[in-house]
Amino acid sequence: MTADQTPHTFQVDLRGLVDLLSHHLYSSPKVYLRELLQNAVDAITARRAEQPDAPARVRLYAEGGSLRVEDSGIGLTEQDVHSLLATIGRSSKRGGAEGIASARAEFLGQFGIGLLACFVVAAEIRVVSRSARTPGAPPVEWVARDDGSYTVRTLADDARTEPGTTVHLTARPGCGDWLAEERVVSLARDFGSLLPYDVRVGGTAVTELPAPWDRTYPSPAARRVALAGHCHDLFGFAPLDSIDLDLPLAGVRGVAYVLPSAVSPAQRAGHRVHLKGMLLTDRADELLPEWAFFVRCVLDTDCLRPTASREALYADETLAAVREALGERIREWLTGLAAGDPERLAQFLAVHHLGVKSLARHDPQMLRTMLPWLPFETTDGRLSLEEFARRHPVIHYTRTVEEFRQVAPIASAQGIGVVNGGYTYDTELVERLPEARPGTVVAELDADTVTAHLDAVDPDAELALAGFLSVARATLDPLGCDVSLRSFHPLTVPALHLDDRAARHEQARADAEEQADDLWAGILGSLRGSAPRARLVLNHLNPLVRRVGGLGEPALAASAVEALYGQALLMARRPLRPTDSALLNRAFLGLLEWATHTPGRSEEADG
Repeated sequence: MTADQTPHTFQVDLRGLVDLLSHHLYSSPKVYLRELLQNAVDAITARRAEQPDAPARVRLYAEGGSLRVEDSGIGLTEQDVHSLLATIGRSSKRGGAEGIASARAEFLGQFGIGLLACFVVAAEIRVVSRSARTPGAPPVEWVARDDGSYTVRTLADDARTEPGTTVHLTARPGCGDWLAEERVVSLARDFGSLLPYDVRVGGTAVTELPAPWDRTYPSPAARRVALAGHCHDLFGFAPLDSIDLDLPLAGVRGVAYVLPSAVSPAQRAGHRVHLKGMLLTDRADELLPEWAFFVRCVLDTDCLRPTASREALYADETLAAVREALGERIREWLTGLAAGDPERLAQFLAVHHLGVKSLARHDPQMLRTMLPWLPFETTDGRLSLEEFARRHPVIHYTRTVEEFRQVAPIASAQGIGVVNGGYTYDTELVERLPEARPGTVVAELDADTVTAHLDAVDPDAELALAGFLSVARATLDPLGCDVSLRSFHPLTVPALHLDDRAARHEQARADAEEQADDLWAGILGSLRGSAPRARLVLNHLNPLVRRVGGLGEPALAASAVEALYGQALLMARRPLRPTDSALLNRAFLGLLEWATHTPGRSEEADG
């Protein structure tokens, strides 16, 4: 038995292929017009390579559910039609390695899909073409239908006198809207506004050259206004500023617009990329570094490669190099603002400080340039670290928002400069401030530092309150909290609860040990640390604390201390443990009991 060695040719189901294109390769039927414009522009480019003075025009006419596209390009012979239009996957721009490189440099298309995209909206495609390369060849007609059949015939010389190609589309049922004039004008402008040739839909001009960023303006202010208008038309917002993206060596020209409002770093960007003037995509989220989420850009390039659908960029070394170079342009813009336009810099940072903080963490140059100008929440209000460092010889910081809120009023009254390091990136950046501002002293704020800045109480006054302080310490000792007496402002604050992360970890361990079985209690007990305990600092300047200190009844004094402890926890916005909640409830009820107690009145009388 011998195997059949006869070669066979693949059979293509055109309807199935069109369904694949429309549902899986292309994002929308609108790409049909891009393919038509692309073929026309490539044909003109090919003709001008041989005849530099050849006309360069594309005309589109939409009427009655049909579309006609005329170009003055290179045209086709009958042999070209059989070879190119009727062979799926073959492109006139494809050849050997040298041909491929040339195609990428000169032409928009390179995948040989071409007119197939038109079947997404058309039931029939009719092409009439006359070759400029072979002047003696007669015009040729190619008619293809969505059932996969086509016909080719030569025409009389007067069917098309000038070289070039005309494409006629007849809409598929339900697709007539895609060939309506208003829709064609909108799509042609969206795809072809930067094309290098004269493109018109009826009498409406499509191309708008030079590009807005390449035009000459009477002044820088006029240019900013014009670009702001372009941004609003394109993206729907008025930008804070615009950044030129000019990379001549990479064949990239364009502009980045700075968003006027903050956005999430995780939000996917909608950058617009034109390939040799033709819109490739308006969702090129891989074009800029991730940290540059505060800009939206539009650019034209002749070096980046498209994917097969020509709706995205091919991820290769060229794209990576362009991404890095564009990121450097944005860095230079930020550096320029820091050096010469602090007002605009402050306006930008007020909106996009998070993005710059993210960049500064990984970029030493940006850290040195921008960190002193970045705004932080401090005990003096929202300030740049540069301004805050001029006011305070030592910059203290907290690692959590809760810690900052706990100590901010007291620290501010005592003249301690504290930065809230609890927000994203802030602790890391404050710790690195000496790198950007040599000589600056930065220290983490802890309970001992705060206590050391509070005024000591006169020894005689503290001795007079020794009995009360003994009751207070005995009351709070089971909660892992010490008690001390100080004088501080504001005097409206009766008590201050101070702890640090180590103290909280130790308290959490002790709570877990108390609730665990013998085995786990033994394990947790072996992990007992030597961290300082939490501390309740009573304010001797506060009138309520003075009156509580004079209570002669130990039980009433204990309830008052529990109430002060619970109020200090609430002021510090600490999450309450079950024991803390039970203490607050006990203190509240205890104080109510004392408030409603009448001397000499018996419980029986109450009944």
